[in-house]
Amino acid sequence: MLLNKKISVWYFIREIKSQILFIGIFAVAIGFLDMLPWFRKISLPLNIPALLGTAVSLLLAFRTSQSYERWWEARTVWGAIVNDSRTFVRLVIQFLPAGDDKTVKEFAERQIIWTYALGESLRKQPFSDKVQQYLDRNNITGMNIPNAILDEHSSQLKKIAGSNELTDFQQMQLNDIITRLCDSMGKCERLKNTVFPRSYSILVHILIYVFAAVLPFGLDDSQLIVEILVTFLVPIVFIAIEKTSIIMQDPFENGPVDTPMTSLAQTIEINIRQMIGEQNVPGKKENKSYYEM
Repeated sequence: MLLNKKISVWYFIREIKSQILFIGIFAVAIGFLDMLPWFRKISLPLNIPALLGTAVSLLLAFRTSQSYERWWEARTVWGAIVNDSRTFVRLVIQFLPAGDDKTVKEFAERQIIWTYALGESLRKQPFSDKVQQYLDRNNITGMNIPNAILDEHSSQLKKIAGSNELTDFQQMQLNDIITRLCDSMGKCERLKNTVFPRSYSILVHILIYVFAAVLPFGLDDSQLIVEILVTFLVPIVFIAIEKTSIIMQDPFENGPVDTPMTSLAQTIEINIRQMIGEQNVPGKKENKSYYEM
């Protein structure tokens, strides 16, 4: 996730460098061609580029709004995961008989691993050593590892309830939190697997390039430098806005505008380990980058 204190402008420039080069070459070429007598005869009312520019602006506003909504939903879902993880472990500590520290630690460790495993699976990364060692140690396998870990929560909870260590109400409360964690996982998977319609991106791209092609013929031919600059800058602004929305629409792609799942998992781990009474829990390291993962 991008941090306010250090936002790298060069990151965005690198993302649209090919479009910058293309529009720059086009603006210079059309500027000099417009000096030729035949091209000077071509003139369009400024209303036509203005109409195209308005259409592009409306489409970009919708695209940016939808992309931000997806990004914000992902952040909201992970906020719920943080809260539910803390609540789950707190209720486990409260409901289990005093002195059953081993079972409490098992639930706590499993919940910590679940948060890391969910983030890594959403980014389609290989599991970290911490997660993989836990999976190997507990023989957890399957196509959906985070879901398999939640199954382990449910299985252990069933055994505890069967031995009458929990009341029906306590079991229902813990099951309700596991259900909420599963719902949050499903929402993340929906965001990950539902792509923004490609046809919409193609339409916006075509309109931007048509606007760039028409714009010079609505400008004053007597000021070459101004014509080149306007033909270059206005389409680049549109392209930058569109690229920003494209980057933001996929919040689990292991990039600078990602939902900071690793950082949130570390926060959950620190909180849970403190809750179960572990000593010397290391804090989060200060982030030196302009974004955190």
